Amino acid sequence: MIDQPTIDRILDAANIVEVVSEFVTLRKRGVNYVGLCPFHADKSPSFYVSPAKNICKCFACGEGGTAVHFIMKHEQIGYFDALRFLAKKYGIEIQERELTDEEKRRQGERESLFRVNGWARQYFTSLLHEHNEGRTIGLSYFTERGLSMDIVRKFQLGYALEGQDACYQAAIQAGYRKEYLEKTGLIIAYENGRVNDRFRGRVIFPVHTLSGQVVAFGGRALKRGEKIAKYVNSPESEIYHKGRELYGLYFAKQSIIRHDKCFMVEGYMDVISMHQAGIENVVASSGTALTQGQIRLIHRFTDNITLLYDGDAAGIKAALRGIDLLLEEGMHVKVVLLPEGEDPDSFAMGKGASAFGEYIQEHETDFIRFKTRLLLNEAGNDPIRRASLIQDIVRSIALIPEAITRSVYVRDCASTLEIDEQLLHREINQRRQRATSEPPRPVREIPSASTADKTDAPAENTQADPQAASAEQERHSSPAAKSAPNPLEPYERILTRYLIRYGERLLFDYEEQGEQVRMTVAEYIHYDLERDELAFAHPHYRRILAECVEHSQEEEFRAGRYFLAHPDPEISRLAADLLGERYQLSKYHTKFRTLEQDEQRLDRLIPRELYALKEAYILHQVRATQAALRAAQAAADSAQIERQMRQLMHLNEIKRTLSKELGERIILGKR
Repeated sequence: MIDQPTIDRILDAANIVEVVSEFVTLRKRGVNYVGLCPFHADKSPSFYVSPAKNICKCFACGEGGTAVHFIMKHEQIGYFDALRFLAKKYGIEIQERELTDEEKRRQGERESLFRVNGWARQYFTSLLHEHNEGRTIGLSYFTERGLSMDIVRKFQLGYALEGQDACYQAAIQAGYRKEYLEKTGLIIAYENGRVNDRFRGRVIFPVHTLSGQVVAFGGRALKRGEKIAKYVNSPESEIYHKGRELYGLYFAKQSIIRHDKCFMVEGYMDVISMHQAGIENVVASSGTALTQGQIRLIHRFTDNITLLYDGDAAGIKAALRGIDLLLEEGMHVKVVLLPEGEDPDSFAMGKGASAFGEYIQEHETDFIRFKTRLLLNEAGNDPIRRASLIQDIVRSIALIPEAITRSVYVRDCASTLEIDEQLLHREINQRRQRATSEPPRPVREIPSASTADKTDAPAENTQADPQAASAEQERHSSPAAKSAPNPLEPYERILTRYLIRYGERLLFDYEEQGEQVRMTVAEYIHYDLERDELAFAHPHYRRILAECVEHSQEEEFRAGRYFLAHPDPEISRLAADLLGERYQLSKYHTKFRTLEQDEQRLDRLIPRELYALKEAYILHQVRATQAALRAAQAAADSAQIERQMRQLMHLNEIKRTLSKELGERIILGKR
């Protein structure tokens, strides 16, 4: 058996574009990639690959899914064999065995740590906005730094009270265990029984995984004069390894794909201020040297990275040592030096997106050229230092995997350094030969974050999609539709698509007779079906609804991520298929056949689709009753005829009511 953390690492490492490219020639179209489908005789490209969603989909034959599903279908192997295939590709070790009690305990502990962090994020945020100390100290700090309330809420910024153990007491009162509070680093527990909050008196920056789960926190001290660290961060834990996370990537991934570029800065405020200035494709290493895991996270979305430096020579030289890893991964690296006395935070606040963008375009320098000139200035006329410089440059160029790119750099550096080009080529070739003759280094572990939740992302540029077929065609060509003769399947599928994409979203929040009513999408669908004594007929849809309801109130639950990584491969494949469907028909009746995007209108769309399902159910019952009536008439069974007539009248009355309600909702939706 492959345990879930290992499956998560495989799914996180498996870049859908890389995997599919081994078997299909892809070309970029908009934010996606397109190629000929390998699963049917495709004459025009209909196979689309979405790096943002990390899934693929053929809009002709319907095949697709995650990288696992692609390998399953292409290689004709099972789910776990496909996982092994990808694990081997990405150098992830699999130890297949029955989980021990200890491993099961650790797996449960991971979930507990995520829940504790989710509670803490909400606690710190509420203090910032609702507590007097949070507003006067924490919120005032962010306001003074020039942040808008929208940005503060977007990044879920918070505040920790100055009290010694305020967070600890609140967590215990909320039912969380001390051992998990300590393991997440929210508290520091001493042998004498004393407990201190780690982040007390600080503004809080939650650190999110690629899928949006909170794994850690950063806290900035606001008081001056005290001998305390300016920044305090969560310690590493079962769920948090700083070398596997990049601050802001969760918020930046769509913009990185859209611009095909990632900006790298150092601190939390650099990222947040650039977002406010309109530059969203930015992440931060949070003061640590870049790791291979972090680089691969970026590489999933782009080949291009630009490093922003504030002009501090010592800091730049220290950073150079980690940049060679970027070159080794095949990244195209550029550098921008900001004016003296400026950092990305202050420069973004002072200039805005337009001026900042212009400055970057004017001052962006290729990394190899930048490094060459920087070290050349430092070496001066000293021949020994110049020789050392040349060796340093050679080492960096030798790491670049593309031969043509290496050749361009060699020509450029030979001119700048005034050295024979052939000599540089010879040195680089010798280094590469030595590297290939040495035993291969063990592949460093890939980040273990869960599969990326794409459901919250804004809709991509529609030009990247093929012409959308009608929803009726999608319904009848879907795998689920083919597998079961269920007349209600198209309607159940639409509702299940909402569950996969938005199941955890809060749909209704209002007060009724003095009580607060809060329902997520999953809870409302379940409630509305149950009150009419209905249930999904399709077993997969029924299971998805049940599990979605079970988890929808959990702070860190994201339906898309949860079902994509589901241990049942059929559920996982179905989730990928539903995430790949972009559009649905506005209405089921042909006179209202318009396409629309639905994320902002869930409170109207979901009730309407439920009415459509019920209307389809009633129509099915009407047909069955009419058939029974004809049989009774043929048999001249007067009692049975009377019963069927009464039933038919009752059903037609319900049908009229539903049709009226559905029609009103359709008209409302068109306005």
